[in-house]
Amino acid sequence: MNDFNKYMVLILMISLGACNAPQEQAPSASEDEIRPTAQQIDFLGITNPDYLSAASKRALQWPDVGNEWFGEFRVYDLKGDLAYEEGVVRRDPSAIIKVDGKFFVWYSKSTGPTDGFAGDIENDKVFPWDRCDIWYATSEDGWTWKEEGMAVPRGEKGAYDDRSIFTTEIMQWEDKYYLVYQTVKSPYNVRVKNQVGMAWADSPHGPWTKTEEPVLSPADNGVWIGETQNRFLVEKKGDFDSHKVHDPCIIPYKGKFYLYYKGEQMGEEITFGGRQIRHGVAISDNPLGPYIKSPYNPISNSGHEICVWEHEGGIASLITTDGPEKNTIQWSPDGINFDIIASIPAPPHAIGLNRELNNEEPFAIFGWGLTHQYRSYDYQYIRRYEGKRKTTHVGKGEAGSSKSSDE
Repeated sequence: MNDFNKYMVLILMISLGACNAPQEQAPSASEDEIRPTAQQIDFLGITNPDYLSAASKRALQWPDVGNEWFGEFRVYDLKGDLAYEEGVVRRDPSAIIKVDGKFFVWYSKSTGPTDGFAGDIENDKVFPWDRCDIWYATSEDGWTWKEEGMAVPRGEKGAYDDRSIFTTEIMQWEDKYYLVYQTVKSPYNVRVKNQVGMAWADSPHGPWTKTEEPVLSPADNGVWIGETQNRFLVEKKGDFDSHKVHDPCIIPYKGKFYLYYKGEQMGEEITFGGRQIRHGVAISDNPLGPYIKSPYNPISNSGHEICVWEHEGGIASLITTDGPEKNTIQWSPDGINFDIIASIPAPPHAIGLNRELNNEEPFAIFGWGLTHQYRSYDYQYIRRYEGKRKTTHVGKGEAGSSKSSDE
């Protein structure tokens, strides 16, 4: 190889090395458009506003809210009839209301272990919430509860609610009481389409009158593949609620009744946030319906059990368990368009809000209420949670802070 060729090979090697060497990226055009203020730079700890990472760009678009919604929870055992009982499932407590000096709660109740889908589906118990009825209990102090009995039973064979009714919520409106709950008709297989039923009464003790038909049903635009009982085999998934409508809760709002619910989609997938679960809302002029689904559904990207309440002229929602926005509190000025206003650590399962609490301070709504906890996959029981707003983070005995670390 002559000297010229050796020189060209050397130049080529140097060029390739330069191409492969790591280099800092120049600011993009979009970064030139994002000019954080001095206050934002200091608060977010940005090293150089001319070089914004994707994380810094997201942070600069966070809503300008304080920490009024941030807090933590502790959970405690109850006394009386709602203490853990071997062989009994008590789960999914409703909101708590107070009538004639007593607290009332409604919940799902069943007995015996869970068999799953491998056996005799017609006679076995496929989930802990299978073969449930709605029961209720009362308390004078929120700690010791007396089980008063069954409130709403399953329907007769052939009815839309003959297999199980569960995951109930209570609405007190004017001089009447309304329970909404999930329903399943036998046989309970993996492609069964859960619906929402309702019962109403003149007293929280009943007697309760059921609606003859469901007040809400899944969308009817998904298509299964074949007849095999496999819920993931779909030709078309359909709407976000094409398989099941779950966890109903009615809120009186702006002269109408907003029925919030969890939707499960046929062929539900696992995404980067977990299970593909979203919430929807159906609206009626009358508490008994008919309820019309909003054309804006779904109204959340995440969530599991419904936990909603009215706040400052809008609706607040606790989003838990599933999806990329799980463990957040969201708020909507119109009950439909929700924005994230807080991220909170590990909220309790299936919160039953205490609707008697003062809601002037945002986190006060979580002062205390009820939740359920798994003792095992087969058996769950109801417990009490207490929530406290958290504004500071200090070490034990640390000076320089005028506020408690768990205020």
